[in-house]
Amino acid sequence: MPDELTHRRRMLVLAICCMSLLIVSLDNTILNVALPTMRREFDASVSGMQWTIDAYTLVLASLLMLAGSTADRIGRRKVFQAGLITFTIGSVLCSLAPNLESLVAFRMIQAVGGSMLNPVAMSIITNTFTEPRERARAIGVWGGVVGISMAAGPLVGGLLVDSVGWRSIFWVNLPVGLAALFLTTRYVPESRAPKPRRPDPVGQLLVIVLLGALTYAIIEAPSAGWTSPLILTFAGAALLGLAGLVLYEPRRAEPLIDLRFFRSAPFSGATVIAVCAFASLGGFLFLSTLYLQDVRGLDALHAGLWMLPMAAMTLVCAPLSGRLVGSRGPRLSLLVAGVAMTASGLLFAAFQAEEAGATRFVGYVLFGLGFGFVNAPITNTAVAGMPRAQAGVAAAVASTSRQIGQTLGVAVIGAVLASGVASSSYAKDFTTASRPAWWIITGCGVAVLVLGAMTSGRWARGTAERTARCLEGREATGRSVTPA
Repeated sequence: MPDELTHRRRMLVLAICCMSLLIVSLDNTILNVALPTMRREFDASVSGMQWTIDAYTLVLASLLMLAGSTADRIGRRKVFQAGLITFTIGSVLCSLAPNLESLVAFRMIQAVGGSMLNPVAMSIITNTFTEPRERARAIGVWGGVVGISMAAGPLVGGLLVDSVGWRSIFWVNLPVGLAALFLTTRYVPESRAPKPRRPDPVGQLLVIVLLGALTYAIIEAPSAGWTSPLILTFAGAALLGLAGLVLYEPRRAEPLIDLRFFRSAPFSGATVIAVCAFASLGGFLFLSTLYLQDVRGLDALHAGLWMLPMAAMTLVCAPLSGRLVGSRGPRLSLLVAGVAMTASGLLFAAFQAEEAGATRFVGYVLFGLGFGFVNAPITNTAVAGMPRAQAGVAAAVASTSRQIGQTLGVAVIGAVLASGVASSSYAKDFTTASRPAWWIITGCGVAVLVLGAMTSGRWARGTAERTARCLEGREATGRSVTPA
């Protein structure tokens, strides 16, 4: 079906898929700007603010692989439509939330819908744009939408929070979600994997236990105590979930996530780079929003304006990175991303860039440049070389890595901040308490740089080719094949 589509129709399919990414990404950037307002209205702690973000990203990370494999099995357009409906309903409920607990619960409903959007949309794009260079450029456009959401989110969020109230930030999703649903029904062709995978409920449960227990332990540790029985219990549950995945998944003929994917050095590198880059993004936005509004005393709109340089650079650099990946491969984009993100983090960690307007501006520009360059090579590397029949699963792993990174970034950065901030002197302690958090963000930039250099060479490409042959051999024979 995709091979028969005209160029105009393929562009329309890309635009529809980008609309889904827009509402999912926009929701996070808008919400960050609204955090201080919601904290005051609900009288929430730092951990309460973390849960408004992490409840969403945690559910996304837990369900993305299930959504990708389900879409390959029952139909990508069908799952995509279900995701649009669920996400839109969840947005309405979030706008009506009477308290923090309800908001967190409704954010989880939103995330159930969101889990059916991004990985499935990427799978639709992969199966629509089959020529490698054209696909890389389409993925670059896809990455540029993240920049659009980052650029529009702070401004739109600031305007809405200051003029109408924080509840209005969820109304933005309604027209976009309904328009995308209508256009999907009319223009997106249905597609399935030739040999779909069977459900893996045990694997899915283990993923939920691992991510949920780990996130809870990190967020609640500052208040409960790092060595308290509650935190140790959840940390132990996370370890058991990880051990269960490692032991159980290789025994299944059709696992939720095929661990053999990670024999490919580029795929493994892209996965870890995604975790580090999006952990850096989650922590960067979380710290910046709280600092600008709670310490500097800016309103939501002016805080959004300060983050505009970062968003604008992401918007400009993402499609440029996509073209660069299509013409020269992922290496250069990853190196640029690593250097820029490291330099940005270092400005804040070592030179207290947030305290002066000029250095703060430079720090935001550098981070936006680095993040703009990192998204396209992650996605392209994750799906390149994998059998098209497993495009949904491969794309879901890449998307899951992003959400895991953002979840851990907010959890870890928030935990570090909460450990050093007393509620009675929140603004006074913030700058000192945030310094270790900025060093963590710097470390994430270094990881992007090192892994980008290590996993984009000739040796790494060789492991990707052997892994692809291994996966194709298993699909053909129905049994495990060990790569040469």
